[in-house]
Amino acid sequence: MAHVYVERASRLPGAVVWTNTPSRPGVGRVLPDGCMDLLWHDGRLMVAGPDTRAYLPGGGSGPWAGVRFYPGTAPALLGVPAHELRDRRVELTDLWPVSRVRRLADRVNAAPDPASGLEELALRQAAGVEPPDPLLRQVVTALDAGRPVAATADELGLGARQLHRRSLSAFGYGPKTLARILRLRRALELARAGVPFAQTATRAGYADQAHLARDVRELAGLPLGELLGGGG
Repeated sequence: MAHVYVERASRLPGAVVWTNTPSRPGVGRVLPDGCMDLLWHDGRLMVAGPDTRAYLPGGGSGPWAGVRFYPGTAPALLGVPAHELRDRRVELTDLWPVSRVRRLADRVNAAPDPASGLEELALRQAAGVEPPDPLLRQVVTALDAGRPVAATADELGLGARQLHRRSLSAFGYGPKTLARILRLRRALELARAGVPFAQTATRAGYADQAHLARDVRELAGLPLGELLGGGG
């Protein structure tokens, strides 16, 4: 059986709905992306916190489904600061009452498919909470465009400490780490499109190709060539 990953845009703004059927337990390296996910696997509901390094799934074969929230939007939906879930996968029952999660899991399991059931759950939850602070999206947009952290704070009228505190709660880590993760995503997109590594480094905002290579190894756990070749 082939490793099959499929995603589509969600009706929840900025979110992505995805399904994944690994070819064997433990396959499929998950790279840091600044996001948090609501997960379904084997009839259970879980949450993936924001990663600071590649996550290597353990046991548990069979299909997975998820809703990946736009960076900074999940904490308001889940009622927990992002930094409390950094580099963690937890059962939804760790965050919400067991009886409620059981009802929600039954609803997702009864849906035509788990991914659409998860999306409905996310939409209903979003309708019952305050919308995310638009300033958080501005932070992501500025950092993803390669703006320095200090300049981003100034442009948004925030002090450096205030930006760091709000970033911890919204993204799970400070703005410098978020900027580094977003830069990695830009670089991988360019490299996967066939841009030579040296040009990729320059266009993504690295000092040089060696800087790109170090960051990829630290954040993704593999050399760039091996990562693009599907290693992991």
